[in-house]
Amino acid sequence: MATEIVVPALGESVTEATVAKWLKQPGEAVAMDEAIVELETDKVTLEVNASVAGVLEGIVANEGDDVEVGALLGSIAEGAAASSASVTSSAPLEEVTSKEEPAVVEATGDPVEIPVPVLGESVTEATVAQWMKSVGDAVAQDEAICELETDKVTLEVNAPVAGVLTSIAAEADSDVGVGAILGVITPGSGGVAAPAKAAASSPTPSQTVPQAAVSAAGDNLDPSQISGSGAGGKVTTADLVAFLEGNTSPAAMTLPPAVAKLISENNLNPHQVKGTGKDGALTKGDVLEHLKNPPSASAPIIPVGAAPVPTTASVPASVTPERETREKMSKMRKTISRRLKEAQNTAAMLTTFNEIDMFAVMDARKQYKEAFEKKHGVRLGFNSFFAKAVVQALQDVPSVNARIDGDDIVYNNFFDIGMAVSTPSGLMVPVIRDCDKKSFAEIEGSLGDLAKKGRDGKLGMDDMTGGSFTITNGGVFGSLLSTPILNMPQAAILGLHKIEERPIAVNGQVVVRPMMYTALSYDHRLIDGREAVTFLVRIKECMEDPQRLLLSM
Repeated sequence: MATEIVVPALGESVTEATVAKWLKQPGEAVAMDEAIVELETDKVTLEVNASVAGVLEGIVANEGDDVEVGALLGSIAEGAAASSASVTSSAPLEEVTSKEEPAVVEATGDPVEIPVPVLGESVTEATVAQWMKSVGDAVAQDEAICELETDKVTLEVNAPVAGVLTSIAAEADSDVGVGAILGVITPGSGGVAAPAKAAASSPTPSQTVPQAAVSAAGDNLDPSQISGSGAGGKVTTADLVAFLEGNTSPAAMTLPPAVAKLISENNLNPHQVKGTGKDGALTKGDVLEHLKNPPSASAPIIPVGAAPVPTTASVPASVTPERETREKMSKMRKTISRRLKEAQNTAAMLTTFNEIDMFAVMDARKQYKEAFEKKHGVRLGFNSFFAKAVVQALQDVPSVNARIDGDDIVYNNFFDIGMAVSTPSGLMVPVIRDCDKKSFAEIEGSLGDLAKKGRDGKLGMDDMTGGSFTITNGGVFGSLLSTPILNMPQAAILGLHKIEERPIAVNGQVVVRPMMYTALSYDHRLIDGREAVTFLVRIKECMEDPQRLLLSM
C-alpha cells in the first residue's frame, strides 16, 4: 500500500513553499519519522518526515518546484524492501560513481507527435522559446518539455506520454501555428529501466556536471576539480556556485536549488548574503532581501582560470568595449509595439490631467493598515482605493466604460479593471474581474496574485482578456507626469504618478500636502472632453474624501 507525502501546514499566511532538496531518492528505504525532503518558504526551511516506514516509491514534485499546502510531493510503499539497485548513504563516493549510470528509458512503442496546443482566443501563432529536453532525453508523462511564447503569455507544453524525445521538428526561435508538430516522443516499454552497470573506470567528471552549468561557467571551468554532493556524485548547481566562490565547505555544498539559482542568476557572492536559516543556512527569503537592500559593492563571481576583470584604470588604451549589442525582439515585445502603434493610428487619442491631494487616503491607510492586514492577510495599498473610485466614476460616466465595434458603440455593464504590471517579459495588463462586487481586501488579494503570476511567467489567457478599463501606475518608477496610451479596444486609460509633497492653497492658506498628478487618455471619437473631465474630477473627489466610496456618492 502506498502512502502519500503531502506539503504540511507552513504557518500563518504562508500558502506556498519551494522544494529545496530531496534527502531520499526513489527506491531507498525510509524509517518512520525520518526526514525525506526539505521545503523552503520565504521565511524558514523545514523538513518533511516519513509518516510510515517503507521505500520511497516516487517523487512528484522535483527540486526547485513551487508547491502549495496539501500538494502531493511523492509516495512511500509501506513495508516494501529497498531496491537492490539503490546505494546506501554510507557507501563511499568513489563506489557510487563507479557502479551507477543515470537511469534510461527503453523506447519501443509507436511514436507520438507533440502538437502546438490551442493558445487562446484569437491567438493562432507562437514562438518556440526554448526546449527543456534534448533529443534522446527520457521524459515523464505530463513533464514540461517545451516553452512557447505568444504575444500575451508564455506557456509550457507537456509530454503526452512517457518515453524518449526522439526528434524535434520546431527549433527554438521558430514560429509555429496551432496544431503544428513540435517533435516526437517514442513511448517507453516498462517505464524507467533499472540503473545499468558502468564500465570498470569511473565516469569522467564532465559527465556529472549539468550541461547548463558548464555553459554558464564558460570554457574556463575544470569539472575535475568539483566535488559533487548529488546522487551518484553528480555535481549540482549549488556545488558549481560553491566551486566558483572558491569555498568547498559542507555549508556551501548544501545550497537549496532555489537559492543557488537566485544567486547564479544575479551574480551574487553567497558569503555576502546573511543567512537566517538553520545553522546560518541561506534561504530564498535571505537572497530576496539581499537583492532589495544590496550592500554598497559586491564581489563578482569569476570562474576558475579566468583572468581577473581589470579596473578602469588598468584597461589598455587599445581595448574598447562593444559599441552595440543586438538581440532578437521577442514575440511579446513585437506585439506590444504593434498594438501601441495601432492605438495611436486608430483612436483620436487625447489626454486630460488633474491632481489629487492624497492626504485623506494616506491618513486612512496609516490608521487601518495593520488591522487590515491582520484581518485579511493582505496589505492595504492605494490600488484598491483607485479601483473603487474608478468603478464609481465609470457608473457615473458610462461612455468611458464603452468601446467602438465597427459602427456600433458597445456599453459594458460590468467593471473588469485591468491593472498594468511590469514583468520580465514586458508590460502586461492582467484583469481583476467584477471590481464593483469585490471588497478592498479582495481587490488587493487579486492584484497580488496576478502580479506574482506575471513575475513568474504564469499568467494565462483568461487573466489577460476581457477588461473594460485600465489603470497604469508609472509612479512606482518615479514618473511625475505622463500620457498613457490606450489599451485597445478600450476607450480610456487612467495614469497614476508619483506622490510628491508640494505647497498648495487650502482655505486661503499655503500648506504642504502629498499630491499626485493623474492623467486620463481617452478616445475622442467616443468620449467628449466634458465627459473625460467629469470622470477625472469624480476620481479626485472620491480619493480626497474616501467616505464617498462607502456611500457611493
